[in-house]
Order: sequence, then structure tokens, then C-alpha cells
Amino acid sequence: MSVEVVHAMVAPSDETGVDARSVDDAARDDASAAVTVDVPPAGVPSPYDIEVAWEGGLRFRGGPEGGPTLVIDGEREVAPSPVDSVVVALAACSAIDIVHILEKRRTPPSDIAVRVRFSRAATPPRRLTEVHLQWRVATESERHHVERAINLSMEKYCSVSASLAPDTRLTWALVDD
Repeated sequence: MSVEVVHAMVAPSDETGVDARSVDDAARDDASAAVTVDVPPAGVPSPYDIEVAWEGGLRFRGGPEGGPTLVIDGEREVAPSPVDSVVVALAACSAIDIVHILEKRRTPPSDIAVRVRFSRAATPPRRLTEVHLQWRVATESERHHVERAINLSMEKYCSVSASLAPDTRLTWALVDD
């Protein structure tokens, strides 16, 4: 598959053998020229796009066209910030997995709550560097089954946790009520 690239950042370890400097340098040498890079398919394309619209200030509303939307607020006045939204998405994604896993055991949760503590890099980009999820799960399942469900989610199923930088430290604990 060939892809026309005007500006791209390709990690040096990318299997294409093209690093970010060679793509960007070629684009700088001739700003009007496009660079063609052979890129292997990266995954299954989403069947829909996400539309994001500016609502003024640092507020944006986004979601699938014609579907439900959410607000993200860089000033945290009316909605979570972008990074807060990633943290919420991580907890919610994992909680969804846990609900599914415990339902398959025929011991669905009656309640789930997650407190998340996180750290960010001191300098831009102020990415997440460490995330700790503290779980409270009410269910008839034995504790070790709940712990296994959390672990399976964090290690195998949660697409948000898998999307974080590989050196982001993810930890969790299951606490009793």
C-alpha cells in the first residue's frame, strides 16, 4: 500500500525503515513535493470518522457524525480537559471490560467505582507518565476473580491502555468497601 505523505512523524523503530528525519527533510527540501512512503496496514480502519468542532474558548465538542458527542474543555470550566478525558476513557474502557468478564462468570457487578491518580511529564508535551487505578467492585465474584478481570482488562483487552505510550507506568489496586 502506498500513502502520499506531506508531513509525517515516523518512529525510528518503525518497520518501514523510514525515520522522521528523512520524511521531514524531504518535505522541507521541496515544500511542494509530496513524499511517498510504503506503509504496511496499521490496523482495521474505523467504519466512521470523528468530527470535532470548536465551541469557543478552549472548548470542543466531538463524536461520530450524527451520533453522541462529548465536550472537552482545556480550561476545565464546563468539562474535563483533554488529558483528564484520556484518564476517564482509560477507567471507563477497563470498567466495561470488567463488566463483560464478570457477566460471563454469571456474577455481574452491582457497582463499580474507580479513583484514578496520575502523573504527567513536567515539560511539553505533558503526557501521562504514570497512572494508578484504585478499583471498588461490588459483585458476588470472589476477590481473585475480580482481580483477574481487572488484570485481563489492563493487560489484554482495554484498547485505551494499549494506546498509551509503552513507557507509561500503569498500576492498579482492588480495595474493599
